[in-house]
Amino acid sequence: MIMNPSSISRRSFVSQSTMGGLALASMLSREPLQGAGTGLPAGLHHPPRAKRVIQLFMAGAASHIDMFDHKPELIKRHGEKSDFGEHVEAFQNGLGPWMKSPFAFKRHGKCGKLLSEIVEPLGEVVDDISFVHNMVGKTGVHSQATYLQATGFQLPGFPGAGSWVSYALGSENEDLPAFVVLPDHRGFASNGPKNWGSAFLPTHTQGTTIFPQRSNPIEDLHPQANFVTPESHGEGVDLINRINRMHQQQRPLDPRLDSRIRSYELAARLQLSATDALNLSKEPKHIKKMYGLENPKKAYPKKINPEEETEYFGRKCLIARRLIERGVRFVQVWSGNDNGFPRRNWDSHEDMTRDHPSLAMGMARGTAALIKDLKQRGLLEDTIIHWTTEFGRMPSSQGSKGRDHNPFVFTNWFAGGGFNGGVTHGQSDQWGYKPLDRKNPTTVYDSYATMLHQLGFDHERLTVRHNSIDRRLTDVHGHVVKEILA
Repeated sequence: MIMNPSSISRRSFVSQSTMGGLALASMLSREPLQGAGTGLPAGLHHPPRAKRVIQLFMAGAASHIDMFDHKPELIKRHGEKSDFGEHVEAFQNGLGPWMKSPFAFKRHGKCGKLLSEIVEPLGEVVDDISFVHNMVGKTGVHSQATYLQATGFQLPGFPGAGSWVSYALGSENEDLPAFVVLPDHRGFASNGPKNWGSAFLPTHTQGTTIFPQRSNPIEDLHPQANFVTPESHGEGVDLINRINRMHQQQRPLDPRLDSRIRSYELAARLQLSATDALNLSKEPKHIKKMYGLENPKKAYPKKINPEEETEYFGRKCLIARRLIERGVRFVQVWSGNDNGFPRRNWDSHEDMTRDHPSLAMGMARGTAALIKDLKQRGLLEDTIIHWTTEFGRMPSSQGSKGRDHNPFVFTNWFAGGGFNGGVTHGQSDQWGYKPLDRKNPTTVYDSYATMLHQLGFDHERLTVRHNSIDRRLTDVHGHVVKEILA
């Protein structure tokens, strides 16, 4: 399936439209690619196991060996001089002695998976999770590595994974965008909106950014001027509609105006639908408690703390559930924003015990609640949850308590959407430094090839012609990891 966005007149118009923000991102997003002769809806290549994706992105590089990938050898060799047996390209000077995880591990679930105490809530759903411990990256630089995990490429200018899914499947709700991004409450991670831009795909496939905790979660959706009342705003919209219709009657053969009118009408519908999706007031108390929203505070300390991480990440997870219930195809939930001091993300160079426990507990509680909630609603079976980060962290110490970047191996995991739960695929070596089998690692291309496969697409055939190159999410790489599929 080779598609050229410029060949689709309405989509082409939307991509050139000057209307920004939510309406532009949502225009025509409900329309999937149209295939012919496949016998499958929406041009799918094979019967899908999943309809939608929720991606959880830990910005700053979460430590695999302190959460999911237990390493007894580090316990045994703790404090000894680290000897990797080869030249190591450290990002900083993070090649101190071997450092065991400061956190205790214990077994959970029927599968007996060892998990760290800082992600203990995930123990309740571990039998629904497929862990991949031999993920490898290409760089230890945050911005490039984030691009790689978010778009499949290290450089800017390529569509986010959600844009590809949005482009391929469209939205199931004409009043909401197909791709929604819920950033960290503190701000954007490395690269900002470029991680979820549409690039050379139609503009309507770009991620729509929502900050649920803000008084104005979606910029420009509602008038912010004090002199604009609901009545005057409605009158203004009515006036614009009348003028547009008069203009349209005089030019009946021009499709551009019709598209523009429909985009504004969509924006009007979004003022209701988006507000409803973000409104948690009608959620039962037990659901809010499950997500960690029972005691929200008006203010939190400046440093990373577990209460804040629990509330804000849990809130985004609950909203993600509400969005996919309403037909959104791809929701991206971020934990951690760009670097700063004190740390505001998972980049624990200085002290693992200072940053990771709060971030991990907040993430784990919200994620466990999301999995349980989707499962009890019958949504987990056709919803993919993909947990990722840009790279891992070193098994040696940096300073006395921190860990340097490790792009050579880290962990991803999947749940729902036809993935086999309670399994672990691939292994890292005894240190958690590189894959045990270095010739057969798992890459981001493999992750996305597998995701697209579950959505009903052959990743090699979902392509777009751009600058004389057939571009795809998986570049020229990738294979389906069948070992983790049910």
